[in-house]
Amino acid sequence: MSDGSAGIDEIVLMAERSGIPVISVTDHDTFSGSVRAGVIGKRHGVTVIPGAEFSSTDPSTGRRAHILCYFCKRPDRLECLCKQMREERGRAAAAMLRRVTEIYPISQEMVMRRAKGSTAVYKQHIMHALMDAGFAGEIYGAVYSRLFSPQNGLAYVPVRYPEVHDVIKRIHEAEGIAVLAHPGEYDSYELLEQLARDHEIDGVEVWHPGNRKGDEQLFMEIARKYDLIMTGGTDFHGMYKKEAQPLGTCVTPDDQLEKLMKIGASL
Repeated sequence: MSDGSAGIDEIVLMAERSGIPVISVTDHDTFSGSVRAGVIGKRHGVTVIPGAEFSSTDPSTGRRAHILCYFCKRPDRLECLCKQMREERGRAAAAMLRRVTEIYPISQEMVMRRAKGSTAVYKQHIMHALMDAGFAGEIYGAVYSRLFSPQNGLAYVPVRYPEVHDVIKRIHEAEGIAVLAHPGEYDSYELLEQLARDHEIDGVEVWHPGNRKGDEQLFMEIARKYDLIMTGGTDFHGMYKKEAQPLGTCVTPDDQLEKLMKIGASL
C-alpha cells in the first residue's frame, strides 16, 4: 500500500490467517494494488473487492474528503484523475523532501527505499527514513509535528486536491460505486447529508476506528434515510497509523457486503 507499511502480499496473507474471507484493497489514486491483491487472494482463498481511494476537497468548507471507488467497470476513464493526483503528490513530496534534507543529513535514497512499491512518497516514508537515521523514535511525534504541521511545519507543502463533486462524477462516469469514507475524520457531517440528499454518493463508511461517540448512529440514520450502502473499514496502514489498528478492526456486516457486491455485479 502506498502510504502503509505492509505490502499487498502481506495484507492478503494476514487476512487469510485472521480468517477474514473478504477484503477490499483501496490504494490512493490507483487500482493496481487492488488488481494485484485479487490475483494473490485467489491463491489464498481470500475474495478481494476491487477498489481505489481518492482524496478530494469539499468546496464549501475547504476540508478534505475521501471517496472510495468500488467495482469500477471502466478504470481507464479514471486514469486521467489518477495521473493528475500522482503528479500533484509527486510535486508536493519533492518539495517536502528537499526541505527535510536541508534540515537533516538524510539522503533521498534513504527515503526512496522506504517508499519502494508506492505510487508516491508520503510523509510517513520520510519519517521512517528519519527513524532509520536515529533522528526520530516514532512516525508521529515531535519531529513529525515540527516538520509537517499544516499550521507551521518547516517542511509542510499542501497537496492540491480536486473537488469532491468532480471526483464522484468521474467515478460514476467510470461505472464505479462511490462511497464517502470516514466522514467523521474530516468533520464531513454536513457534506455527507448533502451528498446523500442530492443522490451523489452510493454509500457511506459507517464503521471506522476513527469514529467519535455518536458517529456510527448518525451515519446509519443518514444511510437508512437515503438508502445508502453501509460499509466498514479498518483503514489499515500497518505501523503508519497513530494507533494500532489490526486488519479486521472494523468490518462490513454481511447484509451490507451482499448489497455492495450485488450492486457491483449489476453495473
